[in-house]
Amino acid sequence: MRMTPGEKRLAQRLEEKLEDDYLLWYDVPVGKKQLHPDFIVLHPSRGLFILEVKDWKLDTIQNINPSTVTLLTEDGIKEVKHPLQQARDYALAVNKMLEKDPALVQQEGNHKGKLVIPYGYGVVFTNITRKAFNESELPAVFEEHLVICKDEMLPNTDAGEFQQRLWDLSAYQFGKTLTSSQIDRIRWHIFLDLRPNQQFAPDSPSDEETPEPVIPNILKIMDLQQEQLARSLGDGHRVIHGVAGSGKTMILAYRCQQLAQVGNKPILVLCFNVSLAAKLRQTIQDQNRVSRIKVRHFHGWCMDLLRKYDIPRPDSREYQNEAYIEELVQRVISAVDAKLIPVGTYGAVMLDEGHDFKPEWLKLIAQMVNPETNSLLILYDDAQNLYGEKRTKKFSFKSVGIQAQGRTTILKLNYRNTAQVLRVAYEFAKEVMQPTDTQDDDQQILVEPASAGRQGPIPNLIRLPSFKHEVDYLADRVQQLHERDIPWNEIAIIYRSKFMGDRIYNHFQQAQIPVEWINANSESRDYNPAEQSIKLMTMHSSKGLEFPVVLIPGVGYMPHQYNTPEEEARLLYVAMTRAIEQLIMSCDRSSEFTNRLETALL
Repeated sequence: MRMTPGEKRLAQRLEEKLEDDYLLWYDVPVGKKQLHPDFIVLHPSRGLFILEVKDWKLDTIQNINPSTVTLLTEDGIKEVKHPLQQARDYALAVNKMLEKDPALVQQEGNHKGKLVIPYGYGVVFTNITRKAFNESELPAVFEEHLVICKDEMLPNTDAGEFQQRLWDLSAYQFGKTLTSSQIDRIRWHIFLDLRPNQQFAPDSPSDEETPEPVIPNILKIMDLQQEQLARSLGDGHRVIHGVAGSGKTMILAYRCQQLAQVGNKPILVLCFNVSLAAKLRQTIQDQNRVSRIKVRHFHGWCMDLLRKYDIPRPDSREYQNEAYIEELVQRVISAVDAKLIPVGTYGAVMLDEGHDFKPEWLKLIAQMVNPETNSLLILYDDAQNLYGEKRTKKFSFKSVGIQAQGRTTILKLNYRNTAQVLRVAYEFAKEVMQPTDTQDDDQQILVEPASAGRQGPIPNLIRLPSFKHEVDYLADRVQQLHERDIPWNEIAIIYRSKFMGDRIYNHFQQAQIPVEWINANSESRDYNPAEQSIKLMTMHSSKGLEFPVVLIPGVGYMPHQYNTPEEEARLLYVAMTRAIEQLIMSCDRSSEFTNRLETALL
């Protein structure tokens, strides 16, 4: 929604006159009813304020009473709700919502059971001075302290006086300061769209008719940087460089949710892995239930295009695996160049794990965005680029048609992993993950991760006599974890070599342990993230996924003889950083990697 001139001026004053600890939101949907107050202002100690902004002039106000205002507009006479009543209704709705959370109400004293912070509401008249207000009939239906006037929000207005006007909107003060956890809880309640995987319908019935969700002890919510980034993503090409676990995919899902509510052109979400595509499909496509959102892994999408436009597909009998893939993509590129496949057919294209894509693939994808919206979002983390060929071929985004300059963002905080998991993973791999020095946002960059500080158990490296003993250990350990109420589908076993997957899968089948084997190179075995089964997958297939518990057997067999130690170190780093809470590794022999891991674990 476009700001009115008065809203724009107020937004500027709020940014200029308020300190950094204030949080501001403009025209953001609130709660299940999707209320739309003009501005919400939150301060950790001063409280929560709802502001309605009116660009009215006195001579346009024809009549006013405590419930309605009659205005003379360019389109004739118009009757609207009294703005102070509107602001009050919004404030009461927010207060009612927050008071349902025990962590946000006072537990003792005169205000026991009431919100932990003050709340207030008011109206901002951007074209009426205080003198004109006082001399008009408005004070009869507007309490003076609930109004901010034009001359009280000028560029030269004293910041202290401006803030005092804001604080006066509340009739009481407690002097308590919100913790960062309480601020997150307030955001979690007010803004449903910040909850990962949140499903809601904007036209859902009233609060009284729908059951309240159980409020979790630990909230999953975007942090303030992620929220600011997600809300500010407009059309145009955008690149987000983010470390593993920084919430890139969550931002992509939010962007999908927003675009699903507007426009009518198809939205394309692409990634490299089949397993990640299945996970994205569950969190994005199923959540929004919008048929025009298409989630696909890249090569499956290429196959779709060849089928749709009746272009001959390569014969798998004539090509080896890699050659077949190359030919598949090349036929799509050639068909696009020959105008047999049209370009610009998607209202928006979003690319997860963009570091997996070759430059020519990125060029193909960029052409698919409709020029009217020009909406392209690419999520990138060069630390997780597992293909040395692509990393040695440095290229600019501009050279493949991606307008990234001035449109890039860097996310350094890792929220997925505990501090213990991240420390061990980074200490192990840091020699091959030196951050990029360049400030050129038209290039791929490598970002050093920083922990968000969440604590958990120290990762384990278990030494055993043979790989058979490792498989037996895995079976015993997952059963023990399940007995401790960890669901099967929250456990992943991530392995390096095919013989490991074969032995683990067969043993688990014999032991009747539910297991779903995710095949990295085929869609013959569907990946169902919600199915109550342990997820067994290769390290390559694990990219982009996350699980509370991750077990990595066979570490002693790394680095693989057919790959460089640097590439193998990145691969193990990716596997380790899939663990949200607990990381368990095992080996049956000493190797360069087991020795480095033991050093990292000290």
